[in-house]
Amino acid sequence: MREFSTPMTVHVPSLVERTGNLTDDLLRWAGTDPDRAVLARRGDDGTWVDVGAATFLAEVRAVAKGLVAAGIEVGDRVALISRTRYEWTLLDYAIWFAGAVSVPVYETSSTEQVAWVLGDSGARAAVVESRRHLARVSSVRADLEELRQVWSIDDHAVHVLRRLGGDVTDEQLEERRRTAGPGDLATLIYTSGTTDRPKGCRVTHGNLDVELSVAVAELAEVFRPAEAEDPDEQEPGEQASTLLFLPLAHVFARIIQLGCLRAGVRLGHCGDVKDLDDDLRSFAPTFLLAVPRVFEKIFNAASQNAAADGRGPVFDAAVRTAIDYSRAIDGPRVPLRLRARHALYSRLVYGRLRAALGGACRYAVSGGAPLGERLGHVFRGVGVPVLEGYGLTESAGALTVNLPDAHKVGTVGRPLPGVTVRVADDGELLFRGAQVFDGYWAPPGRDRSEATAQVLDGDGWLRTGDVGEVDDEGFVRVTGRKTEILVTAGGKNVAPAVLEDRLRAHPLVSQCLVVGDGQPFVGALVTIDEESFPAWAEAHGKRGTVADLVDDPDLRSAVADAVEEANAAVSKAESIRRFAVLGHDWTEEAGQLTPSLKLRRSVVLREHRDDIADLYR
Repeated sequence: MREFSTPMTVHVPSLVERTGNLTDDLLRWAGTDPDRAVLARRGDDGTWVDVGAATFLAEVRAVAKGLVAAGIEVGDRVALISRTRYEWTLLDYAIWFAGAVSVPVYETSSTEQVAWVLGDSGARAAVVESRRHLARVSSVRADLEELRQVWSIDDHAVHVLRRLGGDVTDEQLEERRRTAGPGDLATLIYTSGTTDRPKGCRVTHGNLDVELSVAVAELAEVFRPAEAEDPDEQEPGEQASTLLFLPLAHVFARIIQLGCLRAGVRLGHCGDVKDLDDDLRSFAPTFLLAVPRVFEKIFNAASQNAAADGRGPVFDAAVRTAIDYSRAIDGPRVPLRLRARHALYSRLVYGRLRAALGGACRYAVSGGAPLGERLGHVFRGVGVPVLEGYGLTESAGALTVNLPDAHKVGTVGRPLPGVTVRVADDGELLFRGAQVFDGYWAPPGRDRSEATAQVLDGDGWLRTGDVGEVDDEGFVRVTGRKTEILVTAGGKNVAPAVLEDRLRAHPLVSQCLVVGDGQPFVGALVTIDEESFPAWAEAHGKRGTVADLVDDPDLRSAVADAVEEANAAVSKAESIRRFAVLGHDWTEEAGQLTPSLKLRRSVVLREHRDDIADLYR
């Protein structure tokens, strides 16, 4: 059994003083640097308007007073159902100031899913974004005995709460704020439910404090602004910044939000991916976080645009150079000729990819799923290292992460300070650390001890369900899901993730599912990227939709190239022998993807059992 531990080298307030909670960060900044721009929001004219620490604290207090006046008690659960926006962060902290517990709900959740989370959490109140969300809650409210109040952001929820709390004194609110300590529940974060009903993870103020303390310290280079080459040109008060566009109901985005407020990073929000390009250009973040699919789309769009402009060969050569350069960085030196080629393509090609990230982006952070080694090398070679990390909802965020000065592409980094990783005899990754939760939420009348015991043993080891390996330097590599390992009829164990990651790296491929459990060979279902397809179709003189062309020889040939590239990573017995191109993509709305864009394998397997059967006829 292999094990690697990173010693705790960071001061963690909750572990030392045993007091305080997440709201302390707002008071600290308002007291030491009241004008510091901790957030930015769109003004009436569409420009970004900075919000200072003291101003934000005053807004949080005013909204929190409204929650107290509305009858929210210490420990009550308050649900948030909204896209990523300024009010989400405002309400999150206001709930904590009122001594309550926030319950994020994905804004894309169906009425049935909303009813489950609100009912299971026993939410006493909910703040929703729009009348569409309000309608979903209203349709099931009769079955939610605990739910007493519902406010809508689009119907001036913030203003209503501020006005409602006019009679609550500062002293009363401060007493509420200080009720929560490190061991008290801060939030119930529900799992995405890829295989079962979502379960609420009990995440305390202490869990999050540990996570924030070690992550902000280890990623200090990311959270600080770039230094000017000439010190005289350094802007006074210049800050690092990020634009948040992932759903805040997901622990990955949530921990970045909290990390920004702790580190004093200027935080903006983008609630609609249709606005992302414009928002990135106007906000110009110094770092970004995203799931792998976002990086895949950025790369694929650049590749398709280059091909459409007749620059395809130049782009491909630039990509090869970026990969070679990234790999050479890990060696003793970068060859002179490679340096020259890299400098040339940096002027001709790489600037376009950097511009797609806003133009000022120095680092990106990726999580939620494997990025893929090839894409990792591409972005590092372009000049924007993607620092891949790994964690679960049950661990309040990251357990491992690559660092600017300790970056091994293809891995998810080394354990954060205070975290130990262990590889069990069956290959499963186990983790232990102070950010790991203490179990699943169980409302009155329900017992979740068995579910908790399945993932958390008596010694505090978290069973991740992922299989992987740890090298001699402590870098962790995730190779697949324990429950998703396929065993072919010939007895060969196949990890689908390796093939699927490489397939999705192709510009034309959106999603894929590798199959073959109990079958004579490995097969795959492939969906086509609807954004890349029109440019490909025009370049190849094709007419019609993806559904019209699933059997087109040229389209199948392009997918076959992607399959061949993926097969290069595995042995012949593990390689994909047959594939099917599907006429439509898999989406979150249709239920095949989770809100964090993970594949719901059981759903896809059920919906496409006939397509899978056809592969083996």
